[in-house]
Amino acid sequence: MVASASTNSHPPNYHVVTSPDHFKEILSKDLNRISLISFWAPWAEPCKTMNEVVLELSKKFGGDNESEGILVLEVEAEEQGDIAESFDIESVPSFLILRGHTLLDRIVGADAQRLTQSLEKLTAKPAVIPLSSTSQAPRVAAGFASAPDEESNETPEALEMRMKNLMTSHKVMLFMKGNPAAPRCGFSRKIVALLQDHSIDFSSFDILEDEAVRQGLKKLNDWPTFPQLIINGEFVGGLDIVKEMAENGELDEMVKA
Repeated sequence: MVASASTNSHPPNYHVVTSPDHFKEILSKDLNRISLISFWAPWAEPCKTMNEVVLELSKKFGGDNESEGILVLEVEAEEQGDIAESFDIESVPSFLILRGHTLLDRIVGADAQRLTQSLEKLTAKPAVIPLSSTSQAPRVAAGFASAPDEESNETPEALEMRMKNLMTSHKVMLFMKGNPAAPRCGFSRKIVALLQDHSIDFSSFDILEDEAVRQGLKKLNDWPTFPQLIINGEFVGGLDIVKEMAENGELDEMVKA
């Protein structure tokens, strides 16, 4: 059973998603309606505050009945992994604003001000109207495209050197989403807990803060996902491999070597 993010009573336009079919059913009722999709996880501390923000926004931009105002869909990211994956949700809290199948805005992180301002802009008259409906993956509407990455003068060679320096900056180095105090994905949270349970001293790097390092490490270590654990400058693996090594004692031996 899916638990709700908020213990407060929900307004009529607020729905707790229980399955992919439930999600599609609600979203497809009115493809001209603006929808706010809130992805959260019970272990992520920033979600607690943002859950209350989303609840208040559902009231502010809602109406007297279920069909009025914006539609708000609450999705527990790990419980509804298929939905999260289809929208490329990599960390929580994350928010998508849609009209039908068209992506109007994406907000990653606990940014209540930006989320509120985006809804205010999108619900103002005249509203942004999609030119067509589609079953394809959401696209970014004009005027709300993500800002392009700042032009970087860093050469591939310089990037590789910087990544290798990061990998050797500490005996045990963890490249993760978020930081140990505030992980931003379940896998990162679990590997941090594993390392702490084994009393392993480690340093970390938040790959969400550096897109060049994030993409570069995928190629350098030939590993497409995060977290990535590095010991003595050498790539060890992701969560599953590290868990197996911890269970058979290999992890502790490698750290002590």
